Amino acid sequence: MLKFIIPAIIVFLIILFWEKINEKIYEKFNIKINYIVIIIGLTVLGIVFALLYF
Repeated sequence: MLKFIIPAIIVFLIILFWEKINEKIYEKFNIKINYIVIIIGLTVLGIVFALLYF
């Protein structure tokens, strides 16, 4: 039961504090993390669809 609750709480906290996390990373590395998340998400979707197709 804990293996389902703990990741759900972590994801909820990341979503809740996304703007603060994004600001901190932007101050340190001068890059928006939204672009990185979108690129990684599209890459994962592309890989999944490629594996399902072949």
